[in-house]
Amino acid sequence: MGYDMKNPNEMTIAEAARALRARALSVRELWDQTRAYAKAKNDEIFAYLELFDADNAAIAAAQKRIDAEEDAAPLLCGIPLAIKDNILIEGKTVSAASKMLEQYTASYDATVITKLKESGALFLGRTNMDEFAMGSSTETSAFGATKNPHDRSRVPGGSSGGSAAAVAAHLAIAALGSDTGGSIRQPASLTGVVGVKPTYGAVSRYGLIAMGSSLDQIGPLTKTVDDAEILFDTLRGRDARDATSIPDDLYPAHKTPKTFRIGVPYALLEQGVSADVRARFDETLKALGAAGHRVVDVALPTSAHALPVYYVIMPAEASTNLSRFDGMRYGFSRRGDTLLDDYLLSRSEGFGEEVKRRILLGTFVLSSGYIDAYYRKAHAARTVLTKEYDDAFTEVDVVAVPTSPSPAFRFGEKSDPVSMYVEDIFTVTANLTGMPAISVPMGSVERAGSTLPVGIQFTAPHQAEKLLFAIGSAVEKTRTT
Repeated sequence: MGYDMKNPNEMTIAEAARALRARALSVRELWDQTRAYAKAKNDEIFAYLELFDADNAAIAAAQKRIDAEEDAAPLLCGIPLAIKDNILIEGKTVSAASKMLEQYTASYDATVITKLKESGALFLGRTNMDEFAMGSSTETSAFGATKNPHDRSRVPGGSSGGSAAAVAAHLAIAALGSDTGGSIRQPASLTGVVGVKPTYGAVSRYGLIAMGSSLDQIGPLTKTVDDAEILFDTLRGRDARDATSIPDDLYPAHKTPKTFRIGVPYALLEQGVSADVRARFDETLKALGAAGHRVVDVALPTSAHALPVYYVIMPAEASTNLSRFDGMRYGFSRRGDTLLDDYLLSRSEGFGEEVKRRILLGTFVLSSGYIDAYYRKAHAARTVLTKEYDDAFTEVDVVAVPTSPSPAFRFGEKSDPVSMYVEDIFTVTANLTGMPAISVPMGSVERAGSTLPVGIQFTAPHQAEKLLFAIGSAVEKTRTT
């Protein structure tokens, strides 16, 4: 394969689209070679819970569109994608990596899947994840942990760790994940790919197995910022089946500046950032400064409390959403001597330890004796946090922090739940405020002989994803010049 001197599975969306239109590659060749590589390597990485068989009709239809329309065919036409295992594809198993839904078959397509099908995209398989998206390492999956392609003794991050690892290891051209508190951006950082959490409501959540309904967003994991923009532009838009989705006429066009004012909450960076990660962050900002962008210190004091706020609101919403899994209507079921036994056996055996921990925590903070002390105070703090960011965006265009305070850690290293939760310290804010954020690779650090990628995160005002793609591209340019 001589096009761009790359194997098909190593291509970006943009490269593969050009190769298909240049007749250097057929849709069938792209599919066959990408899937064959994924099958050969998946046992080592375990990015996929299931690889799908070829949809011959979809492959033929994609080729026909490219042949007939050439440049007019969508860029995603014929592109093999990986899909996180909490996004419904009609007729396919969707388990959220839980024993509770191990045998569940989706009866309809998620809106994002409908949009991808309309664009001619192909689906390679469903990727591993933390059970019901609860985790930051993909270790809580009921079916085994995904490994980081850069060091297989380390985690890929989570909860979208399977999607991130699939893209990083070239087991897919690109992937979809979901992000409740950093579940796209943190694994993107730990595996060296690009991850985007869109504005809340920019992308329909219809057909996503929800963890935190006011926090979740579906978004892309890709090899480049350009690819992330291609996927986002395909996915975004109003959906009548999701009342929280933003009407298209309310999605303003933000003007992209030639040079950015980059806000950095330096006081927040004192909270446990590894010295070498901080060094890569400072080097990236220096390179952006040399390219004409300006770094500004911003005060976001409530950000220091974002993590405890998140870990009150998220479990509360998760416990409510998971109450439907009771062993009665669908999913894992165990029968006891009484109806109460049915509930207890089904939920205790069907859910993993982390899911049960968060259900208990969420039920506690919503209980009559504690809802005022915890849940309502957390919502009040969320409002203050959002206002602080809104105020900051009158002075700066984007806010930058390291995506994660450290690189990928070893399996079992964060056995204490609180130490695992701290991994989300810089990512949860975008979910609490509903603002869009992107993680872009910013270099690597050394750990025990392994070279591990790390990412820089940018947050933008509501509905200003275009700013993120522009500043993300600027970071990529600093790494290639």
